[in-house]
Amino acid sequence: MKKTVVDFRDMKQNEIKISMVTAYDYPMAQSAERAGVDCILVGDSLGMVVLGYESTAPVTMEDMLHHTKPVRRGAGETFVVADLPYLSYTSVKKTLENSAILIQQGGADAVKLEGGRTQVRQVRALSRAGVPVVGHIGLTPQSAAQLGGFKVQGKDLARSLELLEDAKALQEAGAFMIVLEAIPEVLGEIISRSLDIPTIGIGAGRGCDGQVLVLQDLLGLFDRFKPKFSKNYADLGQKVVEALACYNQEVKSHMFPEEKHCFLMDPVIAQELRELIES
Repeated sequence: MKKTVVDFRDMKQNEIKISMVTAYDYPMAQSAERAGVDCILVGDSLGMVVLGYESTAPVTMEDMLHHTKPVRRGAGETFVVADLPYLSYTSVKKTLENSAILIQQGGADAVKLEGGRTQVRQVRALSRAGVPVVGHIGLTPQSAAQLGGFKVQGKDLARSLELLEDAKALQEAGAFMIVLEAIPEVLGEIISRSLDIPTIGIGAGRGCDGQVLVLQDLLGLFDRFKPKFSKNYADLGQKVVEALACYNQEVKSHMFPEEKHCFLMDPVIAQELRELIES
């Protein structure tokens, strides 16, 4: 049964950890649902792990809608959050319009946007319009260049306090959940204890109310770089290469296809066909 915003808040209150994973297509969304994952994020991380960009910045609304639709079809009973991509929520009007696209056309249950107090107007507008919204603070990939690259955030006292205030502001504005990315564990725990809404950590330590990982990192399907906070639960990348190499060798050595892979014809008709072609 699909979880709701209320269910996630209850899980926090009852100290039940929330599992979230990214997915970008039908089969992986289907697998996540079968595994019992609580929530799927259609992240703009697809720009890097699926589309091959150097960052998430080139991802468009068209990309997000294109990938949200099959995830919804593959995981009809799982709560789906879709990212608002770079520059798609620079005003309240754009935020509402683009969120409507991801929810009404894409089938998402909620949207996620990056930033703290700078996004309060957008979060409040979404909340008032009845759109469930997830915040995202700490390392925010869309603005990584302004943060000095993909680096841990909140390591000094001043920045830590800023992030705590960002989290409180997002909660006050109506966010029902906040992703905390690449911050010290103690800060992740402090923020989580300071909020009534659940936090989802990605490199934010064990004190968060849940965790999220990029599916390609989790399965060993992305090797351009490996974040410290990621964990490989399988090495499917190497298995894929081995399977393709085996296929390539069997095709070239006439081992594939075998008779069992072929469609057969009645021998009499087959002989008539050959005689007709050869005559």
